[in-house]
Amino acid sequence: MPSVCFYFQVHQPCRLRHYTVFDEDHRYFDDFKNRSICRKVANKCYLPANRLILDLIKEHKGRFRVAYSITGVLLEQLAEFAPEVISTFDALARTGCVEFLAETYYHSLSFLYSRNEFKEQICKHVETIEKLFGVRPRIFRNTELIYSNSLTDTIESMGAFDGILSEGADHILGGRSPNFIYTSPQSSRIKLLLKNYALSDDIAFRFSNKDWCEWPLMAYKFSDWVSKVNGNGYVVNLFMDYETFGEHQWQDTGIFEFMRHLPGEVMKHPDNNFKTPSEVVASYPATDVIDVPGIISWADTERDLSAWLGNPMQSSALHELYRMEQQIKQTGDAALLTDWRKLQTSDHFYYMCTKWFSDGDVHKYFNPYDSPYDSYINFMNVMGNLEKRYKKLQQIS
Repeated sequence: MPSVCFYFQVHQPCRLRHYTVFDEDHRYFDDFKNRSICRKVANKCYLPANRLILDLIKEHKGRFRVAYSITGVLLEQLAEFAPEVISTFDALARTGCVEFLAETYYHSLSFLYSRNEFKEQICKHVETIEKLFGVRPRIFRNTELIYSNSLTDTIESMGAFDGILSEGADHILGGRSPNFIYTSPQSSRIKLLLKNYALSDDIAFRFSNKDWCEWPLMAYKFSDWVSKVNGNGYVVNLFMDYETFGEHQWQDTGIFEFMRHLPGEVMKHPDNNFKTPSEVVASYPATDVIDVPGIISWADTERDLSAWLGNPMQSSALHELYRMEQQIKQTGDAALLTDWRKLQTSDHFYYMCTKWFSDGDVHKYFNPYDSPYDSYINFMNVMGNLEKRYKKLQQIS
C-alpha cells in the first residue's frame, strides 16, 4: 500500500531595495516590490490553490490530506499585504486534514552557522504556527531540505519533533528506494521521510515541458506511476514549492485541473491513500538507516549547498552576517535584530549564485538583480549600514 504524502513549501523572501554605499536609510526592504509580488502570487497561486485543496478535502470526505511549511517571513507579508490568504490557510487547518510543519522562521541557513540562532528561529516559528492555526508542529523540515546526520542530533535535543523531511538523493540512498522510512545513525526515534524527487519533479518542473516524452501529464497516468509502488514501498513523498500551482506552472498549463483529478485517480486503487507526514511516521516502521555525514539539499542536480555557498561572494556575505550575531543580540535592540534576521533568508545568497551562467535558467529566473555581483554589492551595502547602527548603539550605551 503506497500512501501519498504531499508537502508544499510556501515562501516568499523580503526583497531588498536598491541600496548604495552612500545610503543612510535604515529601511532596507522594498515594500512596494514585496507587496506587488505577494499580491500577485496570492492571486495566481495561494488563493486558488487553497480553495482547490479545501474543495478536494470536502469532496473526498477527509481522505485527501496534505502538509504545508509556511515561512515566518511570508506569514508577516501575508498579514500585511494579503490577509485573506491566512484566512484560507486557517480554513484548511480547521478541516483536520492539513498538517503544518516547523522550520526556521526566516527560511535561513542558520543550521550551518549558529545552532543557537537555529533553535531560536524554530521556536519562534512553532509558536507562530500554533498561535495562527491552533496546531503545534511535530515534523521538521530545514530550509531547502538541508540535512545531515548532525541535524537529527539537534532536532532530537529539542524534544519536540518525531520526524524530519529530507531529499531522497541517489548518492545517500545507494540504490535503495525513497519510498520507505529511514532513521539516522544518530537516532532511532526520529524518522526520516525522503522526497521522491523523480515523481515530485514531474509535477514541479516537467509538467508543462512539451519536449518531455511524458507530456502531457494526466492525472490517471501519474496515479498509475504511484500505484506501481505497491509492494515496493510505504509512501510516495511528493515535496515541492506551493508556487508550482499557478506561478511556476501557470494556470493555462492545466496544473490546477491535474491536481483536481489526481486524488480521485490515486484512490481508485483500493490500496492507495493520502497521509500527512505525522501520519506516515505513526503508520510505518523505519526499514533502514541512512548515513549522511555530509550535507545535502533539494537544490539542483548536485543536491548540495552550491546554490548558496558555491562562490566566494556567498561565503563572504554569510560569514559577515553571522559574525555579527552576538553583537546584534547584545544590544537588545528589537528592530536591529529583526533586520539582521531578515537578512539571513537564503534567497539573498541564492541571488548571488553564479551557477546559472552554466546551469541554465533556474537561478536566473528567480534573481531580481541584473547579475549575482549586483546582488552581492547591494547586500554588503546593507550590511555596512547594519554595522554602523550597531556601533552607534554601542556609543550610546
